[in-house]
Amino acid sequence: MDWQGQKLAEMLMQLLLVASAVAAFVVGYAMADFQLMLLVYAGGVVLTALVTVPNWPFFNRHPLKWLDAAEADRHPRPQVSAAPSTVGKKKAGKNK
Repeated sequence: MDWQGQKLAEMLMQLLLVASAVAAFVVGYAMADFQLMLLVYAGGVVLTALVTVPNWPFFNRHPLKWLDAAEADRHPRPQVSAAPSTVGKKKAGKNK
């Protein structure tokens, strides 16, 4: 699953869970049945899991392009210069 696929999966998860919660509340309120409300919401959670958990092909529309090993050897990583550390140093000041 690529980055845009993860974003889409999370958006779908949130949308489906809120929609199933609203639908469950409306059905439970209309029928005055708490157990039916819980069953409708549980069905929404199962549907959400079936849509968002498997790695469906529409979650892989933007694959990452990795650098080949031979190409990586030709372009070494930039060296990070060590910044001066201020850990353990005290401010100079007058002690009275």
